Amino acid sequence: MSDDTSEAEFDVEARWTVDAVSALGTDHAVPAACRGSGGPAALDWLGRQLGLDAGTRLLDVGGGLGGPAAYARSTFGASATVVEPMPRACEAAMTLFGLPAVQATVEALPFADAGCERLWCIGVLCTVDDLGPAVRSLSRITRRDGLIGLLVYVRTVAEVEDEPATNHFPSAEELDRHLADSGLAVRTSTTLDAMGSPPDDWDQRADAVDRWIQQAHESDDRWQEAHAAEERIGQLLEEGTVEGHLLVAQRVR
Repeated sequence: MSDDTSEAEFDVEARWTVDAVSALGTDHAVPAACRGSGGPAALDWLGRQLGLDAGTRLLDVGGGLGGPAAYARSTFGASATVVEPMPRACEAAMTLFGLPAVQATVEALPFADAGCERLWCIGVLCTVDDLGPAVRSLSRITRRDGLIGLLVYVRTVAEVEDEPATNHFPSAEELDRHLADSGLAVRTSTTLDAMGSPPDDWDQRADAVDRWIQQAHESDDRWQEAHAAEERIGQLLEEGTVEGHLLVAQRVR
């Protein structure tokens, strides 16, 4: 992906989101920090399928500002750690939610082999340049009895026109092949379309943060770049060119 576009979408907006939550109230933090996660229904599905509870240690790989990890902590009682390549996003996860955060990419996770019991990776595998190393890295750190929860936005066509610079949508077949090549078997799966809509107050709080950021930064080229990418992804989802796939995988070798 373009480093400049990635910095605009994932790093600068992290600081802006912290500012917006500070102005609007902490009850806006989780919805605002869960952009692209599928919302509460998707997170609930993943949490149940992963068996998250008060005794679970969860690694949120590519966890952004920490919204999904904070949701897992408040909803299931899991002890969550964010792993995120963008430094300002790591800072936001610590500032907004008091979560531990490790700066690292999904392809080079700084954890021992077979040491992780539960992890999820939400909306990340469709942003990497090369899917193979990313999936192998997730498999490497997962215990044999561990589980990996994924939300991956996959393309339903041979090629996506005007694909945002921060995205490289795989096909479902490509995703399945890379999982199998990395020694992972899918235990269960569904789609975002099968999930319910977020509660009204969830969307209202997320939208309020978006409006605050727009009013403060819409003249900034970085906001315009990130907003254009978000708008394009919304169009692709609406027209069915891209679909959100939820799945849970386990190591088989």
